[in-house]
Amino acid sequence: MMFDQTLLAKAEALLAACRARGLILATAESCTGGLVAGLVTAIAGASDVFERGYVTYSNAAKIAEIGVPEEAIARHGAVSEEAARAMAEGTLAACPADLALAVTGIAGPSGGTAEKPVGLVHIAAARRGHRTLHRRLKLGALPRETIRLAAVSAVLELGLAQAVTPE
Repeated sequence: MMFDQTLLAKAEALLAACRARGLILATAESCTGGLVAGLVTAIAGASDVFERGYVTYSNAAKIAEIGVPEEAIARHGAVSEEAARAMAEGTLAACPADLALAVTGIAGPSGGTAEKPVGLVHIAAARRGHRTLHRRLKLGALPRETIRLAAVSAVLELGLAQAVTPE
């Protein structure tokens, strides 16, 4: 997959910010299915900053691989602020990264409900020693790839904001 220049520039900015601060990056993705990791690793030299990416598409994977509490999913659902925060924080606990980005959502075209419609995405950025940042995206019933790429763009922006947060 070829990524557009806007997304590549955002990924490059995040990598540069991580390099400048000595931060190691990891990702945990659900609805984006590894697109964030794929975008970051499309940039030559990313290996000095990027540690790993988890694609935790199922609830079982979220629980087993990155320690999302089963009760959080049962109570709030996999597409929730609680799940996104737990994914990012669990990634930090599961690997030697300093900054973790997480994405969970409903990319459609089916799977949405009145309470959680297609286009609802939660993203989070956790950094060791800092509070976890979260954003809720209400993208609407757009095409699946549009939702997924918008989520990638937004989580890169959130990750950059977290990376440049003062010590």
